[in-house]
Amino acid sequence: MILYHGSNVAIEKIELGKSKPNKDFRKGFYLSENEEQAMEMARFKSLIFGGEPTISKFDFDPTAMHSANLRVKIFEGYSEEWADFVFANRDRADVEKYDIVYGPIADDGVTFQLRRFQAGAISIEELVKELQYAKGITFQYFFGTSLALSKLIKL
Repeated sequence: MILYHGSNVAIEKIELGKSKPNKDFRKGFYLSENEEQAMEMARFKSLIFGGEPTISKFDFDPTAMHSANLRVKIFEGYSEEWADFVFANRDRADVEKYDIVYGPIADDGVTFQLRRFQAGAISIEELVKELQYAKGITFQYFFGTSLALSKLIKL
C-alpha cells in the first residue's frame, strides 16, 4: 500500500529526532493512506514554516502490522481507549510505547479539548466526540522506532 507524508519539504531520509513531541501517538513519523489529507498537512506546515507543500510517498506492506517482533496498536475508530491514549501522549504522560500505531486523526482543536477534559469540564464520552476529525474519520499511521521505519520503502 502507498502511504503519504505531507510536509513543507521532501522527505528523503526519515529522522525521528526531527519529529515533534506530544502528538496523538507520541513523537514519531506520521503517514496517511489519504493523499488529500497529507496535502492538507503539507499546506498547513508550509504556512507555518515556509517552503512548498510537498508529498513524500512510501510503500508499506500492511502484513507487517501482524509481525511478532513489532509492538503494534490498532484503533479501529474513535473510542474512549483511543481518547485516553491521545490524551496520555499529548499530556507527556509515560504511556506504553509502540513501534506502529494505526488510528483516527484527532481534530486540530485537540489541545484545547484535552485541557477541558483534564480540568474536569467534560467527560471522557464528550472528549471522544470533541476529538473527532471535523472532516470525517481519517486514519493515520504512526512509526515511532527504527524497526518500524525499516518497514517503509521510499518511492
